[in-house]
Amino acid sequence: MAANAHDVLIIGAGMAGLAAAYSLARSGLRVLVLEAQHHIGGRVLTRRIGDEVIELGAEFVHGHPPELWSFIEEAGLTVREREGTRLTFHHGALSSDDEIDDPFQPLEDLKNFDGPDLSLAEYIDRKPLSPEQRGALIGYVEGFNAADHRQISTASLGVQQQAEDAVEGSRLYHIVGGYDQLTHHLAGRIAARGGSIRLGENVREIRWRSGHVNVLTGSGSFYAPQAVIAVPLGVLQSERILISPRPDATLAAASEMRMGSVCRFTLLFRERFWAGLAPQPDLNELSFLFSFDQMPPVWWTPHPEPGNSITGWIGGPRSTALATLEPRALGLLACETLARIFNIDTRDLQQQLLGCYTHNWQNDPFILGAYSYVAAGGMDASRRMTEPLADTLYFAGEHTDVTGHWGTVHAAVRSGLRAANQILNG
Repeated sequence: MAANAHDVLIIGAGMAGLAAAYSLARSGLRVLVLEAQHHIGGRVLTRRIGDEVIELGAEFVHGHPPELWSFIEEAGLTVREREGTRLTFHHGALSSDDEIDDPFQPLEDLKNFDGPDLSLAEYIDRKPLSPEQRGALIGYVEGFNAADHRQISTASLGVQQQAEDAVEGSRLYHIVGGYDQLTHHLAGRIAARGGSIRLGENVREIRWRSGHVNVLTGSGSFYAPQAVIAVPLGVLQSERILISPRPDATLAAASEMRMGSVCRFTLLFRERFWAGLAPQPDLNELSFLFSFDQMPPVWWTPHPEPGNSITGWIGGPRSTALATLEPRALGLLACETLARIFNIDTRDLQQQLLGCYTHNWQNDPFILGAYSYVAAGGMDASRRMTEPLADTLYFAGEHTDVTGHWGTVHAAVRSGLRAANQILNG
């Protein structure tokens, strides 16, 4: 293949890279996507165990972001809203979620926050909160954002709350049959328009000057006039990909953001043990379960879809202790928590367990974390990372989203489309 056979090189075949590649290929440009792993999707990682579809990474469609829904509809995928019962384990008993006082009003207040940017820890220190309210608020923010409450920006939380309202982000949807159907659809459309995706191409170095990019991998060199760098924030921050000349301004902006940590795992049982338990309320339609004083504090089932699995989630610094466990040990420990919540025998529950499925995103060398969040004082960081270098290097990924949706698939999609538009309109 001739050196100038590609118009644009894209580093990374996650949702940002795929969205950028699709947009550029659809516009007639010759696109080559280089992906270090042997599968596409990045933090979309779907696994199938018998009749069960288990997501080890991204799972939900948050609300109605038009860019993501456009792709879903184009692919002809079936989507179900996660309706059902939401329960809270509180003071040793299960209750309907709406029976618990709302501890998150301080987050709603941040929509109108106009003070100096603080960490959440500094912000709540100034609020008259009870220890219980404080713990619930910290647990929620750390869980939802995979963040350290001592670092995450309150200004960003206010912007995030507004952004969620704009797309009805509190409504959660699930792609029936697996999220990876969407990534494979995009890959197929890229190929149909003459683009290429090469797997197992671990990019080691990017050498560039205005109008010329040379990407070096273990198998050789690739050339194009422009490139989109769509690797996760953790990889960008680690500088494991040498970029020469070094993009100092972009990396300085990246240093003002953080890559969060998370432990998520799915337990597969012989049957839906929680259904029909008496005298607990509404368990046949259990969707989400919150247990903020337990580990993990958040659970969900596939309801209203059928399935015998339940997923546990803990984000932020507390996730480290669980993330280091082997799957079997993690599963047995999680059964202890579930047995306590549902007041059933631990050993009986452990005997029903068929498997525990998880992925350590922090230790994954191609990801290096869960997803991004803004550190206090870093509200301008994402915008600065969207600035092209000499109309030659462009950056994409959910960490470069400027609409307040950090850490979501639709943020990644938006960033990829934005980078493509910058190239097409540059």
